[in-house]
Amino acid sequence: MEYSYLGRSALRVSRLCLGTLNLGVRADAQESHRLLDMALDHGVNFLDTANIYGWQKHKGFTEEFLGSWFAKGGGRREKMVLGTKVGNEMSEEPNESGLSARHIISSCDASLRRLGTDWIDLFQLHRADWHAPWEEVWQAMDVLTRQGKIRYTGSSNFPGWHIAEAQEHATRRHALGIVSEQSIYNLLTRHIESEVLPACRRYGVGVLAWSPLHGGLFGGVLRKTEEGTARKSAQGRAQEALRTHSTAVAAFEDLCERTGVEPAVLALAWVLSRPGVTAAVIGPRSTDQMESALRALRHTPGDEVLDALDGLFPAVGKGGPGTEGWL
Repeated sequence: MEYSYLGRSALRVSRLCLGTLNLGVRADAQESHRLLDMALDHGVNFLDTANIYGWQKHKGFTEEFLGSWFAKGGGRREKMVLGTKVGNEMSEEPNESGLSARHIISSCDASLRRLGTDWIDLFQLHRADWHAPWEEVWQAMDVLTRQGKIRYTGSSNFPGWHIAEAQEHATRRHALGIVSEQSIYNLLTRHIESEVLPACRRYGVGVLAWSPLHGGLFGGVLRKTEEGTARKSAQGRAQEALRTHSTAVAAFEDLCERTGVEPAVLALAWVLSRPGVTAAVIGPRSTDQMESALRALRHTPGDEVLDALDGLFPAVGKGGPGTEGWL
């Protein structure tokens, strides 16, 4: 397994981060525990979850499920860098959402109870809260850090200017600030290249790319649909994208066939090859999908293939940062 430093921190994480959105929900309990053990056995030391995950059953379910896996012992908790999130609505109560100091601190305590652990390695702000001043957010994070409940702070789905604002406020407090930003990033969805990636590189923030296959769009969706084997890739984000991008996706699958590389392997390898990307957040539902993700770590797309991919799925503007991308 290859490891990278998480942003400018000294924390080392695997280049694959196991996202847990499917665990215990789309994958049953037995298969989910098998996936977690398989990840650990292959050196994946990075887990990502959120307090709302598992909402199909009840909010907090996924954290509880991970707690059951940690409880099996064998150093499972100690070997994993654990990230969870705060910010989305946990109930209809007025103070059960957002990034107020009250909600940040109470959510952390609730996550710790559900996970059955004493600390969270990466406590991520799930989305920007325009009503929460950074003085309040950092005050809450300072409290949790001093109490030993969190080690690092991350963000998720933040615009570039908000990352810059967060870091400037943290610097004035002589604090480390945000060490990672988790954004959707894949061949089709490249908007973070304009503002978010440049901001992260400027401030030493690692990027965690979620949905690297765009919900299964780049997992061979057309072939699977034709064979009748498509599951997740035949619905949701992938199905919506197919309405307007089916020609490009077909050309992508043809390219994969010509080069002898699985679609999911090539798409994931492309994400991992992008400058500034620390890790890709994968969401396997089976051991076969986990093995495919592991194969992507060993594949390096050549320049000719990278050029072909840029032709099929162009960068925003001309690919430069901010407004420079349009000049």
